[in-house]
Amino acid sequence: MIQTIQSILYVILIISCVGSIFFSFKSRRSLDPKTRGMAAAKMNISMGVMLIVLALIQMFLFSGSTLRVVIGAVFMVLGAFNIFAGLRNHGLYARQKEG
Repeated sequence: MIQTIQSILYVILIISCVGSIFFSFKSRRSLDPKTRGMAAAKMNISMGVMLIVLALIQMFLFSGSTLRVVIGAVFMVLGAFNIFAGLRNHGLYARQKEG
């Protein structure tokens, strides 16, 4: 059971890391500001997922020391903020792209 959860978390970590890198390159190479903003928003969402998965791996799959839990909590907060900011910016740029 733990092996399955660990495998799933590592697969999600790799996918979100690749997505973050892909959207980072896409946002830096784009000339259109709306496309650049949309790609940056998707990069923030991917990075937030990556940070939350790292926090889950740190907190639940290894022995629980206080420092490990504190670092995991910091990663969790940063990841949640990145997801929130990415979703907010994605909605903003999606509305701008329509108009």
